[in-house]
Parts: sequence; structure tokens; C-alpha cells
Amino acid sequence: MEDLVSRLANRVQLTTDGLKVYAKAVEDAFGWNGVDYAMLVKLYGETPEAQRRYSPAQVIGIQKDWVMGRPDPDKVSTSFVESHNLTMRMRNRRLTRLTNAYSKKLENHMHSLSLYFMAYNFVHVHHTLTKERGGVHTTPAIAAGVSDHVWKVDEIVRLLPDSN
Repeated sequence: MEDLVSRLANRVQLTTDGLKVYAKAVEDAFGWNGVDYAMLVKLYGETPEAQRRYSPAQVIGIQKDWVMGRPDPDKVSTSFVESHNLTMRMRNRRLTRLTNAYSKKLENHMHSLSLYFMAYNFVHVHHTLTKERGGVHTTPAIAAGVSDHVWKVDEIVRLLPDSN
């Protein structure tokens, strides 16, 4: 959370799920008046017994809880991060349950995630961003102003210390 705060230039609205430790982490990092913060708590119902092992319980509703600041209730959502987490699991099998593609060493896991984030932000053209920019192929790095072009994978490889 402190790393996030150090990277922000403006006040943000933050939404987390209902895990209680988030409230303290957010307050410690942002301070009581430094963020517009709400929690979105999912309310679960019963799951049929046959599906219990691999299926989560059914969501029967949500509860939006104010935590601090002035969060806009219409923008309290975890949908974007949940969608991104699904994208990560689909593109990086090390994050998928019930596979043998797990990382045996933390260092390898970190390298795998680093490659994923570089490709996601610099190489992969995001069609929603492309539409917003009038059809110009755009990546998050271009949209954020940290790159002026869509990268190729070999450009990432050249960033490695032993690639010269």
C-alpha cells in the first residue's frame, strides 16, 4: 500500500473486498483523509453439495461499506481488478489452480510475473484503449505516456543484463 501511495500524483478512490486487514493498511499508508475508500463485501448463499469442491459459493448480493474519505457509491467496484486477475490467471499458468505449472522458487515466480506485466503493459495492444484513441494501436504504457510505441518481445529481452 505504501508503494502504491508513493506512485500516485492525485487523490484516488479505492475499493477493496471485505478483508479487514485492508482498512488498517490503507489508513496507515494514505492517512485518514488521504483517500476516498470503500469496501465491497460479497454476500454468499448456499452452494449445492455436488459443486462444493471446485465451485465458490453463489453470490446473492453485495454490500458497499464506507470506510474513509468521500467515495462515490456509484464507483465502488472490484470488477476491474477481478477482470485483471482473471486475465493474469489465463495468461500465466503459474497462477492457475490445479495445475503443475507452479513456481518452485519465489525468484522464478517473481520473474514470471515481471514478464507478464511487461508484456501486458508494453507489448499487448488493448482494444478498449485503441478505440479510445481513434483506432491507433495502444498499450497501457503508451496511454500513460511512458512509451511512444508498441514494444516487441525482443525489446524486453534486450533489457536483461546478460542479453548484450
